[in-house]
Amino acid sequence: MRRNGPLALIFHTIFVVVMVAPILVVCLVAFTPEGFLSLPTNGFSLRWFRTIANYPEFIHAFWVSLGLGALSSFVALLFAVPAALAIARYRFRGRDALAALFLSPLMIPHVVLGIAFLRFFTSAGLGGSFAALIIAHVIIVFPFALRLTLAAATGMDRTVEMAAVSLGAGGWTLFRRVSLPLILPGVISGWALAFIQSFDDLTMTVFLAAPGTETLPVRMFLYIQDNIDPLVTSVSACVIAVTMTALILLDRFYGLDRVLAGKGDTGR
Repeated sequence: MRRNGPLALIFHTIFVVVMVAPILVVCLVAFTPEGFLSLPTNGFSLRWFRTIANYPEFIHAFWVSLGLGALSSFVALLFAVPAALAIARYRFRGRDALAALFLSPLMIPHVVLGIAFLRFFTSAGLGGSFAALIIAHVIIVFPFALRLTLAAATGMDRTVEMAAVSLGAGGWTLFRRVSLPLILPGVISGWALAFIQSFDDLTMTVFLAAPGTETLPVRMFLYIQDNIDPLVTSVSACVIAVTMTALILLDRFYGLDRVLAGKGDTGR
């Protein structure tokens, strides 16, 4: 096996530092005892973490973002799985055009989508509703779920399905017992990527969110318009901590390799 040369190691080190440094700075600023954005040079304090309890709108916005991300990514998968299987299995007229249509939300700026959705949902009487947020988020996260599910479906061994059919498996049994387990890593990865995209979206959601349906990014954006203090950094640090804890527990009890790459337990 070839080892990375000095230039490759330097490049990887710079890449990791550039990616991780902003996260570390945000987490450090969250522990400052000062009333303004600064690194905690005079000691660490939990002042701004305790302050979160005085702003229940942040907690409510977090649960809205969590529910919106989970629901919209799940609904997107309900459409992405059959679409991916159809595109991967069959050759039909308009197949490439259909695939391009499904991926087209990636090519449209979210600002344009936000304005278009705002006009449409207002005309339909759904302006500011949670249903409008779900529909809009399903549309923007669907391409992410489709891409990973389609990659898994394209690389699937079709002979396994043919063997199941030859043994008398019906359509539902074939999907549930054979096809779905084969593409499950792509399905889970697609759901995770779609959830992250939905949870983190601000540019489009800011046009659709109402006071009762504000997501966490929108709530943070509105807060920093009128306030310059470390409260937003403490909220961000909490979200980072929750994310890291979830990934560690998932890796400990199930394994990230099995989730993202479909690798089994090689120790058996």
